Amino acid sequence: MSDLPPRFASPALAQLAGVKHGFFGREGGVSQGIYASLNAGPGSRDDSDSVAENRRRIADALGVAPSHFLSLHQVHSAIAVRVDEPWTGERPQADALVTTTRGLALSALSADCAPVLLADDQAGVIGAAHAGWRGAVGGVLEACVTEMVRAGAEPSSIVAAIGPCIRQPSYEVGPDFLEAMRAADVDSLPFFRSGSGDRLKFDLPGYCRLRLSRAGVTMIETLPLDTYSEEHALYSHRRSVHQNEGDYGRNCAAIVLR
Repeated sequence: MSDLPPRFASPALAQLAGVKHGFFGREGGVSQGIYASLNAGPGSRDDSDSVAENRRRIADALGVAPSHFLSLHQVHSAIAVRVDEPWTGERPQADALVTTTRGLALSALSADCAPVLLADDQAGVIGAAHAGWRGAVGGVLEACVTEMVRAGAEPSSIVAAIGPCIRQPSYEVGPDFLEAMRAADVDSLPFFRSGSGDRLKFDLPGYCRLRLSRAGVTMIETLPLDTYSEEHALYSHRRSVHQNEGDYGRNCAAIVLR
């Protein structure tokens, strides 16, 4: 019996012959308790051997060795780094990865933030970005596209897929959040709608689409998956807080050049 975990796919990325990808949720791993079962986050407080086995299964699903399955120490930055080979030692502190190296899987870990996978199949350039609201408003998606262009990609040839994240019906915020976004980017205002009282609902994937389009990307797909509401399938930081769980697993979006 195969231990390859299930994954969600972007139809647009799936059409690219030179790319393999997947959006992996919480099914198909070995972690227990609040981390059950495919927690891919080495930054969680889960058992490290369980996380390593989960990541091995994801690497197998992508057809790469575990050493060639890379994830960053994500810090909600606008930093994108190019990688040409597996690193040794500490993971870089950044929130987007770009490569032209075949067989090197790039990943973005998330648990409500938006994971974004990008590919220019003709140029042989791929990227993976972690975009929470801070990273998105700070420019992480544009930074990722810029690094891809430096590697030979054309923005108009890039296919981008926004994976499972917290969606507007579940993303309740307060007036302070609205003011912070307004101050940073007035164009974010259309992505808010009224909630109850002074609460608002923010459209994170919609805002990520705007930022990608600003960078010249025209082929953008959004998977209709809400991390908060789909408890059986996906991890959610916000849900873990509301349920007083103390910690949470990480979903994994990953892409590799064949």
